[in-house]
Amino acid sequence: MERKYYIAGFLFGLLGIVIGAFGTHGLKPVLSPDSFISLEIGIKYQIYHSLLLLILGLTITTGQKFSKGIFYLLVIGIVLFSGSIYLLATNALTSFDFKVIALATPLGGSLLIIAWAWLLVHFIKLKKK
Repeated sequence: MERKYYIAGFLFGLLGIVIGAFGTHGLKPVLSPDSFISLEIGIKYQIYHSLLLLILGLTITTGQKFSKGIFYLLVIGIVLFSGSIYLLATNALTSFDFKVIALATPLGGSLLIIAWAWLLVHFIKLKKK
């Protein structure tokens, strides 16, 4: 059991619910339909990955070499992917042009993909033992 996975999973889940509620009740009237859809995508991916962190908290044991790597890939991936989507979706509401961080979205998505692939390989190897 990995405590840091639980903390991160619950924190990202809580933030996902808060951002979702704020987005629906506070931002939906002022965002374009496309921006609101983007915001929802960021929220969905954040929630999905918070659930993955909670599941991993049950399955990954302390001391596994890849545990730290997977944790950081997921946390940084969530922050970059969902965080950049939140900023880009609300870009029209601020005077700062968040389009300069647009590359954070595919970078964060790539980190999430790498984490999933690494987990797949790890669990395939576990089955062979």
